Amino acid sequence: MGMLELVGEYWEQLKITVVPVVAAAEDDDNEQHEGKAAEGEEKEEENGDEDEDEDEDEDDDDDDEDEEEEEEVTDQLEDLREHFKNTEEGKALVHHYEECAERVKIQQQQPGYADLEHKEDCVEEFFHLQHYLDTATAPRLFDKLK
Repeated sequence: MGMLELVGEYWEQLKITVVPVVAAAEDDDNEQHEGKAAEGEEKEEENGDEDEDEDEDEDDDDDDEDEEEEEEVTDQLEDLREHFKNTEEGKALVHHYEECAERVKIQQQQPGYADLEHKEDCVEEFFHLQHYLDTATAPRLFDKLK
């Protein structure tokens, strides 16, 4: 018996034992939600249509607040990386990387590029830039997160 067959058998056994349990739990949850919904409908009928309008207005307000909160959150790592890209050392490294990328782009457009033995790839420049950004941002990021 191969490894794949063995894993397949275990997978089938796992599905047989887990799926009914999960399905039963979902059925119980649905029954509970339906029971609560039925109780809620009875209360709504007693209170009238006014409550429905108020609930819809409250939901709209909640959505607006969520959108505002999402816009305010920025990635601290990206902010720090941008800050360090604009330092003197960062600008030099970014400049070297961009120059290399431009050279590679021009070389790729030249006829016979595919036949060249040595093709520049800017990996070294990229790693220098990333190393600088990582070593500069890490201490400050961890200080901010504390």
